[in-house]
Amino acid sequence: MKIADLYIRVSTDEQADRGYSQRDQDERLRKYCEINSLQVRKVVYEDHSAKTFNRPAWTKLLTDLRKHMGHSDLILFTKWDRFSRNAGDAYQMISTLRRLGVEPQAVEQPLDLSIPENKMMLAFYLAAPEVENDRRALNTFHGMRRAKKEGRWMGTAPVRYVNKITETGKKYIAHRDKQGDIMQWAFNELALGKFNTEQIWKMAKGKGLICSKNNFWKAIRNPVYCGKIFIPKYKDEESFMVQGQHEPLISEALFYAVQDVLDGRKKVIRTKIVADDNLPLRGFLICPNCGWMLTGSASKGRTQHYYYYHCSSACGIRYKAPEANAKIVDEIRKYVQPLPRLQLYKEVISSVYKAKTHAQHIEVQQLKIQLEEANKRLSKARELLLCGDIEAADYRTIKAECDERINRLEVKLTASVTDTTNIEPLWDKAISNISQLDVLYENGTVTQKRKIIGSMFPEKLTFDGFQYRTTRVNEALILMLLIGNKIQNKKNGTNPSFLDLSHQVTPEGLEPSTR
Repeated sequence: MKIADLYIRVSTDEQADRGYSQRDQDERLRKYCEINSLQVRKVVYEDHSAKTFNRPAWTKLLTDLRKHMGHSDLILFTKWDRFSRNAGDAYQMISTLRRLGVEPQAVEQPLDLSIPENKMMLAFYLAAPEVENDRRALNTFHGMRRAKKEGRWMGTAPVRYVNKITETGKKYIAHRDKQGDIMQWAFNELALGKFNTEQIWKMAKGKGLICSKNNFWKAIRNPVYCGKIFIPKYKDEESFMVQGQHEPLISEALFYAVQDVLDGRKKVIRTKIVADDNLPLRGFLICPNCGWMLTGSASKGRTQHYYYYHCSSACGIRYKAPEANAKIVDEIRKYVQPLPRLQLYKEVISSVYKAKTHAQHIEVQQLKIQLEEANKRLSKARELLLCGDIEAADYRTIKAECDERINRLEVKLTASVTDTTNIEPLWDKAISNISQLDVLYENGTVTQKRKIIGSMFPEKLTFDGFQYRTTRVNEALILMLLIGNKIQNKKNGTNPSFLDLSHQVTPEGLEPSTR
């Protein structure tokens, strides 16, 4: 007697609409086994889609068949669409079952798969439900796309809106009062640009907004809040937006202002970082032991507060803030240069700048000459046409060539235009500041001090209690030091334009003295 496993699968829509049920399938399969003298080993109930074989009950059945090969001969189900609705996956699974010594069979659509012609009927039985699923999905997609084009929001309502149904059964989205006020506030704050998105999301949550950070980010990008519905691209139809049937929460101008801020197209002024005057180095120091960032805090004594920079890890590194602040001034003084050296640095930079821009100026002049010649040629051709010396066809040919050349020259000229700003005054102010960096740091506000530190040391500073170390110093300061070191050993009286000439004086000989 052959042994069979019964596979019973249903899905919610088929149970409701077509009358399939687990009890009905169980009755048919057991009756089939009784008539054909088959022993039932186990009954497997499945409530999962047949689009793939990634189903919980089927996976357990397949594992059991692999562990107990030879314990079952057949897997019975009512119809082939109970087995699968994907022809490709079905053929692969049939091959897997045959290797395990198990034959799948539909009791209401029996097929002897040993007969080659029956494989055509199997293809039909498997493809028919797959085609039905695909057609249903396509009809649903087109229906939803048509509804979107009519301005209806499809799916779960976005943040601040709620899904509702009219008495006639028509679905729509409407405002949710309190949530709506919070989202309006969020859009207005984003447009100002004072806080970043995460900060505004946290403040909105504090006001009562129920929304995750990811959903909040999607919401502020969604044009539904300004009354628009986005229609995505499909085949040859480009994406576009339509006016929605729902009531907008904000104006279009406000929505696009927020998008400009998020995309960086609008210059915004962020809130300034407030730092303690006694801890200007907080955020710039790294722990020499563990590499963590040093933070700063104050300890309350009997008569005053004592400030420290300390590590937030368990290594216990702790430095007195006044000592660390004093040593950073000594570090800054290492890069302070006297004005004469800085003047030389200015001359070197100005010379290099002029050399770099000289070739560009020549190219611009040549392009202007070529553009003027092309315009003169076009004017001459126009005069010849008016005088009757050339035909209209020849003039059109000349005009087409000249227009193309003029367009190319204008594009090149636009790309070659350089900034003609005079850098001399800018350098005068820069070298004046560099010559007194230590003074500016000591007399500056905490914000100015942090700007000086950040510009001098792009990477973080490591402080061991005695000195500072860093992996990188501002390249301009390094170059100034190199220039200073090269001219430090030059003797006085050397012509600055000929720094590399020999300092040796020719001895007096037979030639008359030049003095």
